[in-house]
Amino acid sequence: MIASLRGKVLALTATGAVIECGGVGLAVTLTPTARDVLRQGEEASLVAHLVVREDSLTLYGFGDTAERDVFVTAQSVSGIGPRLALALVSTLGADGLVRAIATEDLGALARVPGVGRKSAQKLVLALAGKLGAVPRGRSAPGAGAGAGVEAQVQAALESLGWAPALAADAVRDVLANGEALGDDVSGVLRAALRRLGGSR
Repeated sequence: MIASLRGKVLALTATGAVIECGGVGLAVTLTPTARDVLRQGEEASLVAHLVVREDSLTLYGFGDTAERDVFVTAQSVSGIGPRLALALVSTLGADGLVRAIATEDLGALARVPGVGRKSAQKLVLALAGKLGAVPRGRSAPGAGAGAGVEAQVQAALESLGWAPALAADAVRDVLANGEALGDDVSGVLRAALRRLGGSR
């Protein structure tokens, strides 16, 4: 099983990157936290997880082992596949998801695209006690320096399945209305998700 990657960033996409490892370019789907720190042409090191299906091999990259562990554990719930697990981690972050499960915060879980109230209840029941204690002192998803906040958040929304036009409009509206600080990627992402709501 692939647990980590190290190599040159050949390309960045809306949903991930291509990393050269041993002369092979590997396409990796990333969380916003992982993508934020990558720069095209520079060396990168990522925590990774390979999802094997009958018809595909998909490589996912994460900002740290906590993100990967939560991503893997979430998929132990019936009906939660890699796409939804990635949406959970990308929207709430590893700490946020652990906290939402521990405190049974259905509202926070239901803000994740693809998770309704019933799904949120199912997640709480299935994951209770499996994610460990609520962590302290780590940053939220997407926090940190990087390219423009607007581009980062739009890319994150598109990776979660939102249409590019909807994602762009939501981010512009959030920034224009001052719903989050302009340099706070995670804050803008959360505000954009709230604004999008059920508009998909």
